[in-house]
Amino acid sequence: MKRFMLLLALSAGVFCADAQWKPFRFAFISDTHISAPGGTQEEDLRRTVADINAMNDIAFVVITGDITELGTDAEIRLAKEILDGLKVKYYIIPGNHDSGWSESGGVTFGNVFGYDKFNFEYNGIHFLGCASGPFVRMSDGHIPRDAVNWLDKELKKIDPKEPVVFLNHYPIDNALDNWYEAIDRLKQHNTLAILCGHGHNNHALNFEEIPGVMGRSNLRAKAEYGGYNLVEVRTDSMIFSERTPGIATKKPWTRVKLEPHQYDLTKTFPRPSYKVNDSFPSVRSKWTYASDANVISTPAVTSKLVIFGNAVGRVDALSLSNGKKQWSFTTDGSVFSSPAVSNNKVVFGSGDGYVYCLNTANGKQVWKYKTGAAVLGCPLISGNTVYIGGSDHHFRAIDLSTGTEIWNFEGLEGPVMSTPVLYKNTLVFGAWDRHLYALDAATGKMVWKWNNGSTVRNFSPAACIPVIHDDVVYVVAPDRYLSAIDFTTGKTLWRNNESTVRESIGISADGKFVYGKTMNDTIVAFPTSKEKQRAAWKLDCGFGYEHVPSMLIEKDGLVFFGTKNGQVYAINPGTLKRVWTAKIDNSMVNTVNVINGKQVLASTMDGKIALLESN
Repeated sequence: MKRFMLLLALSAGVFCADAQWKPFRFAFISDTHISAPGGTQEEDLRRTVADINAMNDIAFVVITGDITELGTDAEIRLAKEILDGLKVKYYIIPGNHDSGWSESGGVTFGNVFGYDKFNFEYNGIHFLGCASGPFVRMSDGHIPRDAVNWLDKELKKIDPKEPVVFLNHYPIDNALDNWYEAIDRLKQHNTLAILCGHGHNNHALNFEEIPGVMGRSNLRAKAEYGGYNLVEVRTDSMIFSERTPGIATKKPWTRVKLEPHQYDLTKTFPRPSYKVNDSFPSVRSKWTYASDANVISTPAVTSKLVIFGNAVGRVDALSLSNGKKQWSFTTDGSVFSSPAVSNNKVVFGSGDGYVYCLNTANGKQVWKYKTGAAVLGCPLISGNTVYIGGSDHHFRAIDLSTGTEIWNFEGLEGPVMSTPVLYKNTLVFGAWDRHLYALDAATGKMVWKWNNGSTVRNFSPAACIPVIHDDVVYVVAPDRYLSAIDFTTGKTLWRNNESTVRESIGISADGKFVYGKTMNDTIVAFPTSKEKQRAAWKLDCGFGYEHVPSMLIEKDGLVFFGTKNGQVYAINPGTLKRVWTAKIDNSMVNTVNVINGKQVLASTMDGKIALLESN
C-alpha cells in the first residue's frame, strides 16, 4: 500500500512538473439559437462578442452547439458574421438544433465555418470537440459515426498521459444514444474534463468519473441580459465563472481539479442491453453491415441488391444474399435521401445539390440533375417520371431516362425531406414550412395546400409520409394530432389528439385502419373515415418513450416499425400481440423496408444495415 501511495504521489508530481503552463483564460459560450422566436438572440451574441473583445487576456473562445434555432443556411451565415467579429480565435461545433432541421443536412455548417469538429493544443492541453446530431430527423442525441472514427484517429496522435479536454453539445451520458463510445475512448486518456451545452444552465456534472461542466445558454431568457462563462485555467484547477456581458463577472460557481487521471477500465457502468433478442429466437439477423457514416434513410432493394446512402456522401450497394459490398458511388454531399429503384436505375438526392441516377448493376452514373440547394427529399418513381422535392423550395418532375426536367413547382416556403405519395394523379407531401401540398402530377400545378393551424415551423407535417384511403389524406405531426384531410378540397375533416402520435403513421393493407406510433409504448389504430374517429384499439409494445419518424408498414398480416433505441418490432394487428422484437443497434431505426412477412431490411442512424429473417 505504501509503495502504491508513493507511486501515486510521484505521478502527481510528474504531472505538476509537466503542467507548468502559464495561467490562461478562455470564453465558453453555448446555445446561442440565432433566429429563434423573439428576435433578441443576435443582440445577445453581439453583446457577448463585444464583451470578449474588450478583454485583453482571453486566449480563445469555444462554442458548444445549438448555434442556430433551425439550422437554416441564413441562420448559419448570420451566426458566422457575428462570431467573425471576435478578435481572438474561436472553435465551434454544431448541436441538435443546427442539424436536426438542417435544410442542407449539415453541409452548410461545415462549408460556412470550415469544419464541424476540432482538435487544437494550448499550453499543453489538447482540446477536442465534435458534432452531435440527430441529423434531419427527430431522435436522441448522437455522435455521428464519422465523428467517432475521427475521434479514434485524433486520440491516437496524443500520448495517453497528455491532458485532454473534450467538448460536445450534449452531456456525455444517455442523452446521447452512443455516449459510451466517447466515454470508453476518453477513459483511455488523461481526460481532465468534458464541456457541454444543451441544458441552457450551469451545472457541475460527472460522466462515469470524468469531471463534466455544462455551460449556460447565451440567451437572456427572462433576464435583462444573456451570459456566458469565463474559464480560468491554472496549473491545479479549471475555474468557471458566469459573465454578464458589459456588467460583471460573478463569483466562481464550480471548479475542476486538474490532476492526472488513470481511469479504472475494469469498472463497469450501464451499457445498452441486447437481452431482448434472447426472448425472440424466431428472428435473427441473416447479415449485418456497418457503414463508416450515419445512414438516415430507407435502403432500396432489388432482386439482388440493397442500396443506400450515408452521411459522407457515399452510396453503397450490398448483396441482398450476404451483405457484401458490390459497388460504391461518391457524391460531394451527405446522402439522406431514400433511394428509389425502377427499370435498372436507382435515383436519390444529395446534399451537394444534385439528383443522381445510377445504373443498379454497376453503380455508374446515368445522369445527374442540378438544383439550387441540397436535395434531402426522397424520390418517388412512377412510370418514367421521378418526383422529388429539395431544399431550394422547389418540387420537380424529372424524366427517368434522360434526367431532363418535365415541370418545376416553385411555390414551397421550406425544404422537403420526406417522400411524396401519388394518389389519383395527385402528389401529396409535406415541407418544413408548416404546409402539406397537393400537386397535379401531370402539370405540377398546386391543387391545394393545408396546415394544422400552428405558426411554429417545427410542427410541420414534413417528416411523416402521408397515407391516403377513400379520398381522405391522413398525416401526423409534432403537434401530436392525427389529422384527416379531404383529398379533393384540402379541407380539414377532423383532428384527434386522443393518443400522442408524433411523426410515425401507417395504413392497413385493406385500408380500414390508420396506424400511429405514440410517444410512449403504444401502437394505436383509428378507423379510416370522413367522420371523426376514436381509437379502435391500442397495443402496449413496451418500447418506452419514443419520438422518431419511423413509418409503420403492414405486409403479409403483420405490422413492422422501428424505434429510437435500435429495435425493430413486428406485431399482429389481428390478435393484438407482439410477434417479435429484434435489437440491432442503440440508435434510431429508419422506416424499414419490408421485403415480405419473413424478411425485413432495417437501417439505423449509426450506419448499421441488417437483414432480419423470422421463422
